[in-house]
Amino acid sequence: MRSKKFLQPKQKPLVWDFPGLLAGVDEAGRGPLAGPVVAAAVILDDLAPIKGLADSKQLTPARRERLYDEIRAKALCCSIAQASVEEIDRLNILQATMLAMQRAVQGLRLKPHKVLVDGNRLPALDVLAEAIVSGDARVPAISAASIVAKVTRDRLLLELHQRYPDYGFDRHKGYGTALHMQALQTHGPLIEHRRSFAPVARALTLKADRLAAPAVESDSPAAAQTIMSP
Repeated sequence: MRSKKFLQPKQKPLVWDFPGLLAGVDEAGRGPLAGPVVAAAVILDDLAPIKGLADSKQLTPARRERLYDEIRAKALCCSIAQASVEEIDRLNILQATMLAMQRAVQGLRLKPHKVLVDGNRLPALDVLAEAIVSGDARVPAISAASIVAKVTRDRLLLELHQRYPDYGFDRHKGYGTALHMQALQTHGPLIEHRRSFAPVARALTLKADRLAAPAVESDSPAAAQTIMSP
């Protein structure tokens, strides 16, 4: 008698992918309270390998800068895009992130056969795409994109620090650290802050209350008597 194992039909697994250009996509700046969200799309050159690619968060700033330069020099093509603070507040941070990623892919000089995106969501694209959780640590092209996006955004925040040194953007890069929260309370939000984020909204309310307080006091009878007294 034939075994059940023998009777089971055998089927070769289908191979959906075929050779072609592969683009990695990642973003930087979803969590901060200020500045745009930045996305990068990178198509690496198999003939010009880059050593040391990894999740940008696991690299030192100096190492990220060196790899950024090497990626820009060796990659077949690289595209960087943003979604502005206004778009983040209007669309929400998730949709703004998808928009920045979509723009990055559309900006590539070469059209990829497939796009690999870090995370568990995909932007709207007109090419084959796959979301890969922890892709920035597993897929070299995504690692490269994460480095390019991170360095680009950090540079933008350093420029912001030059304009507003009291906020400490050179240290926290817009994230809600104790230093940043104290600056928000002391100086109030800037136009570069994301007003749809709760800490910024609270700081705006506090600023409005402070501005309104003197007007309320001047309208009171006691304040009027003080002003009229010789």
